[in-house]
Amino acid sequence: VKSINASGHKFGLAPLGVGWVLWRDVADLPEELVFHVSYLGGDMPTFQINFSRPAGQVIAQYFDFVRFGKAGYTAIHGSSHEIAQYCAKEIGKIDGFEIIHDGAPSKGIPSAVWTQDEKSDHGFTLYDLADRLRMRGWQVPAYPFTGELAHKVFQRILVKRGFNREMADLLLADLKQAIAYLRLHPQKAIPSPAQQGSYNHL
Repeated sequence: VKSINASGHKFGLAPLGVGWVLWRDVADLPEELVFHVSYLGGDMPTFQINFSRPAGQVIAQYFDFVRFGKAGYTAIHGSSHEIAQYCAKEIGKIDGFEIIHDGAPSKGIPSAVWTQDEKSDHGFTLYDLADRLRMRGWQVPAYPFTGELAHKVFQRILVKRGFNREMADLLLADLKQAIAYLRLHPQKAIPSPAQQGSYNHL
């Protein structure tokens, strides 16, 4: 591994617009990414100076690093993982759903990810479920898989700081209510990807 990038505005808890990339060694930094700036009477090769954008987000990120430290970030994200695992456990109890990611820290980010099993006709898609949840004020997106599994769809809850157990219970209650409604009112037409209106990363 020569470089790692991360979004400071996601789990770094900084404002939008902060991203980080770290190289193992300066020799691994591509020369075309280096700016040569005439500054204070000399040539300054640099990667970080940018004179056209504000630095408020970077300062906020630095403040968070100093304020929380490793222990603080561990506690914050540890709590998020616990809630993600709780959501995954409860969703896994719902008939017809398969958990793909259970929110365990050793497996990835604090999220619960699931899909519909192929054992029966559900009468609705995860896009339909996302729409019903949106009516209740929740953004729980559904996405298509890629490659050989492009015909399947998954849905996820991403847990961030501020989303507590009480909110999780409210979301789960609305999720179960939405599923109950969709099972009583099967969707007769399956919308095309364009009609589904869900965000596509491809």
